[in-house]
Amino acid sequence: MIDNQAMQLTNERWQAIMNNDKSYDNIFIYAVKSTGICCRPSCNSRDPKKENVLIFNNADEAISAGFRPCKRCKPGGMRLPDEEWVIQMKEYIEGNYHEAITLEILADVCHGSPYHLQRTFKRITGLTPAEYIQQVRMSHAMRELETTDKSVAEIGFAAGFPNTPYFITLFKNKTGQTPKQYQKTRMEV
Repeated sequence: MIDNQAMQLTNERWQAIMNNDKSYDNIFIYAVKSTGICCRPSCNSRDPKKENVLIFNNADEAISAGFRPCKRCKPGGMRLPDEEWVIQMKEYIEGNYHEAITLEILADVCHGSPYHLQRTFKRITGLTPAEYIQQVRMSHAMRELETTDKSVAEIGFAAGFPNTPYFITLFKNKTGQTPKQYQKTRMEV
């Protein structure tokens, strides 16, 4: 993303963003470098880190600089196509699978309502966000089981599973083997 069109982030603009001040909506648009999203100052999304914020005169400038319009506040009346929105969700999940990810957190980060996010994700991918998160975590756990001799508990925790018994049960339901059995057969090959 390029930011040579970006204006200065003044204290006044920062306060407008922090206070979700609707009176600034027609004055500037802000973009968040870490998410690649641009929003109206009144957007009721998660507060960005100040160092990640860029200011633009309008949504067109932010979009031409490589930012996508927010699904929640629709800056400039623009909407992000659902396929791109799902890609954004998947990228967030794949980069943060080891953390707790709820539908509310995902909706907040990806600038949408939990209900709309759930329906859109399922329609585009055929999976719910929770199923996709579980699939990503399982894939990472399997890779670790195949390539390391770390304990099952370490691998499950590192992959984002909340506790070892849950990880073992889920793994056995998916593969027909316990993680330890899977690790042993893969390490022998």
